[in-house]
Amino acid sequence: MLNSNASHANQNSFILTGNPGMPDKSPWMAFPLGFLYTLTLLGNGTILAVIKLDQSLREPMYYFLSILTLSDVTLSMFSLPSMLSIFWFNTPEIPFDACITQMFFIHGFEGVESRVLVSMAFNTFVAIQDLLCYASILTHGTIGKIGIAFLTGEVCLVFPVPFLIKQLSFCLSNVLSRSYCLHQDAMRLACASTSINNLYGFITSSSHCGWKPL
Repeated sequence: MLNSNASHANQNSFILTGNPGMPDKSPWMAFPLGFLYTLTLLGNGTILAVIKLDQSLREPMYYFLSILTLSDVTLSMFSLPSMLSIFWFNTPEIPFDACITQMFFIHGFEGVESRVLVSMAFNTFVAIQDLLCYASILTHGTIGKIGIAFLTGEVCLVFPVPFLIKQLSFCLSNVLSRSYCLHQDAMRLACASTSINNLYGFITSSSHCGWKPL
């Protein structure tokens, strides 16, 4: 009966533990975190404003930079609240559904960042290799289609992750090792087979250059 109740509780929530290597969850940590988040918003907001206002920056590289900036802001928006709840409000528990939602957006926009960085490298290669055809290859319409393809592709790629996590049973522990939810972190707590999750994580990580595996 006790095991059943523990399993049920663990299935409904996870416990976040802060950052690896920092066991003490001091409330003072919330201030530098909030400061860094504010700097992130101000810095990325400034980049977007400058690109929007300066007509000379309407170039493919700066469009890619805009997408990268928006991805960075979104990642901060989905990771910081749970970090502040630990260090400031001392509420490390996060509902199961909220955890997998956070997991979905973090992994999704990490993937977008990875793809944008590859596209920026390709943009530089085209500019160096074939400057005369650069403007005709990377038009505004092409950049827009690439951005939509990135977002759509990542949604489709990460979409199975919440369902893969939901089909697992967590009967041993519900304590995560970080201050936000990641697929690989939650997966290690399962008492059932995670072979499908491991395989899908490997396939997903193989489709990204430099992205840490799911």
